[in-house]
Amino acid sequence: MRISLQNLLDSKQLVLADGATGTNFMNMGLEPGFPPDLWNVSNPEKPDALHQMFVDAGSDIILTNTFGANAPRLKLHDAADETYAINKAGAEVAGRVAERANRPVVVAGSVGPTGELFEPMGDLTPESCKAFFHEQIRGLKDGGADVIWIETMSAREEIEAAAMAAIELEIPYVFTASFDTAGRTMMGIAPRGLDEIAKSLPVPPVAYGANCGVGASDLMASALDMTCQNPDAVIVGKANCGIPVIKGKETVYTGTPQLMGDYVRLAGDAGVRIIGGCCGTKPEHIAAMRKSMDAYMSGERPTLHQVIELIGPLVAPPATEEKKAAARQRRGRRRS
Repeated sequence: MRISLQNLLDSKQLVLADGATGTNFMNMGLEPGFPPDLWNVSNPEKPDALHQMFVDAGSDIILTNTFGANAPRLKLHDAADETYAINKAGAEVAGRVAERANRPVVVAGSVGPTGELFEPMGDLTPESCKAFFHEQIRGLKDGGADVIWIETMSAREEIEAAAMAAIELEIPYVFTASFDTAGRTMMGIAPRGLDEIAKSLPVPPVAYGANCGVGASDLMASALDMTCQNPDAVIVGKANCGIPVIKGKETVYTGTPQLMGDYVRLAGDAGVRIIGGCCGTKPEHIAAMRKSMDAYMSGERPTLHQVIELIGPLVAPPATEEKKAAARQRRGRRRS
């Protein structure tokens, strides 16, 4: 059963997104370095199965298996010419799962970063970047995606390029950034900066927020900042399932189902409305999050101290004024 994201938000206080793609696909035999996006065409039963597991676990939103399906990233695997077809197929696979569901499910077309740098550090321009995203989003739209989900972004220019491509193709969109560098994105965007980006676009997003990063507590710190900046915005929080730990040849995420259930309650009390999991989040985590969401009763807005007490310490805390001053002094000494 299909529904638009806006209609879903109109009918629910909290909405549950899905979990990880890559880390779950590794359990299905994905080889390191192989792009799972290609499975949309060659092995569609695998993304179909993962989408179905998340729907069965309770997700209201499923993200297509197209995170890396833009031409610059597909070029690394000699598949740039297949960009449109891979994205169209990815949306169709997720759409079939949503249509089989006995409740409303939103298909969100996942759009990740290109991995390229903008001029003058690289060759990317706003125009070329928008063209790459336009081709990808056209495939997602033609495949039946209900909304475009621009995620894990770090540069304002790339958010704007993807958003403008969605706007030109007349499809609603969401964008999220990854605040993984001392409370900012790798390119320096602070959580509060997303509201200004959203307001600068000619058609605003349905929602914006944070995903991935370095753990649920760090994402909560970003979410508290964003909901404080604009209490009326629909904020997304799609946190990693704890933090990654290397055990032999495996990367294991430390988050338990209970931790992710606690995260749902904290995020809801902070004003986050779309809550999900990112790296390491398995269907069993989503099932615990669904249970927590179904039992949710609004509470007081948590403090960061309460977040840390309940779900663990920050991994990459924002720089304090003292640390910023010390860094400026070090830069000054190097220049002298």
